[in-house]
Amino acid sequence: MLRLPIELEIGLRYTRSKRRKTVGKRDGFLSFISGISTAGIALGVAALIVVLSVMNGFQKEVRDRMLSVLSHVEITAPDGLANWEPIALKVAAQPHVIGVAPMVSSQGLLSRENVMRGVSIRGVLPSEEGKVSDLPKQFTSGSIEDLKPGGFGVALGAQLASIVGAGVGDRINLIVPESDLTPAGAMPRMRTLQVVGIIDSGHYEYDSSLAIMHWKDAAALLRLQDPSGLRVKVDNMQRAPEVASQLAQVVPQALWVTDWSRSNRNWFAAVQTERKMMFIILTLIIAVAAFNLVSTLVMTVNEKQADIAILRTMGASPGLIQRIFLVQGLAIGLLGSLAGVGLGLLIALNIDVIVPAIEAIFRVRFLPRDVYFISELPSDVRLSDVVTVGLMAFGLSVLATLYPSRRAAQVQPAEALRYE
Repeated sequence: MLRLPIELEIGLRYTRSKRRKTVGKRDGFLSFISGISTAGIALGVAALIVVLSVMNGFQKEVRDRMLSVLSHVEITAPDGLANWEPIALKVAAQPHVIGVAPMVSSQGLLSRENVMRGVSIRGVLPSEEGKVSDLPKQFTSGSIEDLKPGGFGVALGAQLASIVGAGVGDRINLIVPESDLTPAGAMPRMRTLQVVGIIDSGHYEYDSSLAIMHWKDAAALLRLQDPSGLRVKVDNMQRAPEVASQLAQVVPQALWVTDWSRSNRNWFAAVQTERKMMFIILTLIIAVAAFNLVSTLVMTVNEKQADIAILRTMGASPGLIQRIFLVQGLAIGLLGSLAGVGLGLLIALNIDVIVPAIEAIFRVRFLPRDVYFISELPSDVRLSDVVTVGLMAFGLSVLATLYPSRRAAQVQPAEALRYE
């Protein structure tokens, strides 16, 4: 029958949370402290995995919802894109480009009765818009095909429609920044539009400010003859910066080419900074829990000095004594890390069930739609994060065991047995 090496056998015995009597004393307290150290490491690891997964999910969810409305790459001209069809065909023929559509983009002021709201006006070509965005699928009322040229119909974001109190078939007024000269002076340009559709993208910022029109109607309102640019969709959103650089070499130099990462750089930079800061903060929590091992092992060394002295007198080397306590510390660190990884994965993979249950029990709302980009807490568990956190926690545990195990190896048998 195989036996474990002596250092493993003794080290694991010290780790076990088992209460036993020894010469009138009880060592259950030390096992309790070991359990607390293990639990501390496990909770720190679980918290870090859950937070990183939620932040990954938040970034991915917001990015996907943004890009369901926005385009991967935009090609714009300051004064309108004349002769845009040949340019669109040339762009569509480039590698990784899977869709091209014309657009008109501007700002305006929407009014109905006594309610006024600033809006983002977007002119689209209904037959081509599905190639560059998910807007046609996001109509909850009406259809993108209802945007007919010359009909001056408009589709509103769901939150915007609710704010101004408009539904399909209602009429609203749209005021644009350009003005008309009249005998009374410069007057803002205004047009009455009919609501033909309601859009719900799931992204509050866009649902509360987006007004979609046929590009020819938007161009007529802005006194343009041509679309203001092209929207481009690529086969991999992560390649958008690379494709944008390639397109800049193909299109005329007077045109501006931008990708989604540039247009939303500040937001994504803020999310990355917040993610790094949360990683550092929660790593410190794991470090505190891991270095609790120092006090646990120091107490164990003080309690077991007589045992250490006996082992030394029986011929055990200082290296063997050091390995015994290294085994104990590493066992606690490994158990805590594995338990934390398991608990973190359990929570992160079921957070879509846990959070609604907590909200229902306590009648709270963690992510109000009018405050945050999304109203549900997402989670995106990444293997690289889980492995990094687990290895980091175990590494900190290894560091925490070095001093106590070295101190145990330095115990002198004569001094230890003098008062026994």
